Amino acid sequence: MTSHDVVITGIGLVSSLGEGPDAHWQKLTATGTKPVLDAERFAPYTVHPLPEIDWNLQIAKRGDQRQMETWQRLGTYTAGLALDDAGIKTDEALCSTMDMVVAAGGGERDVAVDNTILAASESRPDFDVLLNEKLTTELRPTLFLAQLSNLLAGNISIVHKVTGSSRTFMGEEGAGVAAVETAAARVRSGQSTHMLVGGAFQTEHPDMLLGYELGAYLHRGAWKPVWQRAGSEGGGVVSGSGGAFLVLESREHAEKRNARVYAELGPVRSGRARRKRGELGSTIETLLKAANLPQSQVLALSGASGGHAATSAEKAAIDAHAGLTARGFGTLTGHMKEAQFPFAVALAALAVHNKAPYPVFDAASERNFNGIPEQVLATAVGYHQFEGLALVSAA
Repeated sequence: MTSHDVVITGIGLVSSLGEGPDAHWQKLTATGTKPVLDAERFAPYTVHPLPEIDWNLQIAKRGDQRQMETWQRLGTYTAGLALDDAGIKTDEALCSTMDMVVAAGGGERDVAVDNTILAASESRPDFDVLLNEKLTTELRPTLFLAQLSNLLAGNISIVHKVTGSSRTFMGEEGAGVAAVETAAARVRSGQSTHMLVGGAFQTEHPDMLLGYELGAYLHRGAWKPVWQRAGSEGGGVVSGSGGAFLVLESREHAEKRNARVYAELGPVRSGRARRKRGELGSTIETLLKAANLPQSQVLALSGASGGHAATSAEKAAIDAHAGLTARGFGTLTGHMKEAQFPFAVALAALAVHNKAPYPVFDAASERNFNGIPEQVLATAVGYHQFEGLALVSAA
């Protein structure tokens, strides 16, 4: 135990299950919780939709809300939940010195303009001229600003006055892993005393689903739990809207302000297997060895997407370790891309803090966990690329 140990003092969560750490803990530990699904709007694909959100609770100015896309509002809102939970949001001095790392996507396209361009292209051969015309007449001036990935961090700074250093990572699950890895490393090294880290993903938008489907990753047909999609039509991924932000602090900093500590965050391990060469399984095994897992039973909060190759490789690696007991939370939340790994870390911290395991989310594929989870593994094996994990321990 050192003064630079990384501890988790704030958690902000939003998913189809609701918002806030307490709501998620209650839903995820209740017997028989069913996923919230929408199988109609984007048929043949199913999504886990956002719950009803009163944006005013975390983004007071309507003008700020209007200039954000939904994923930015979602990220800014979730970041506010984490700051509130850590008792930092109303402390101007703490916010002004707080550093931030965000995992972000590329923003939402203007679907109406895309459809107009496609319709016009059916009767015009001069595509270059057509595109120039539409770019200058159809797109609102703020569109490109709204598409900038680092605008999520910018909006968090504006709304919540978090004005220390800021970094933004892109790269789907890899962005979430890199964000948490970087934030924890800065605290551990003494370069930062308190950090805000996380991401958000809004899947209820045609272009977000298109990104998955271009690679044939989306699950089709009747919904199934994340571990049971192998062999089903499509690629296995069922996406979900949601966000996850964490407040990370050095132990010394947290103790000085008498902060409530959920758990300690150990070193974050990451990799990028050359999957076409069949290296995914060995890479996951290498990461598990690097995690220095204890000899006791360990609960594993898996961010598995359901993507056939990635999910089967992760399940095989976990099952090969007799001490690991998996929980695929994507069964109840869906796959949230950049937010997936921060979400896994948050759920791991809640289990450690509450000294209780999660029940099985899929009785056919997961086994019971007996005892108190003093250390919980959080994983994210990307549906396409990038792998990461972290061990979360009692503080």
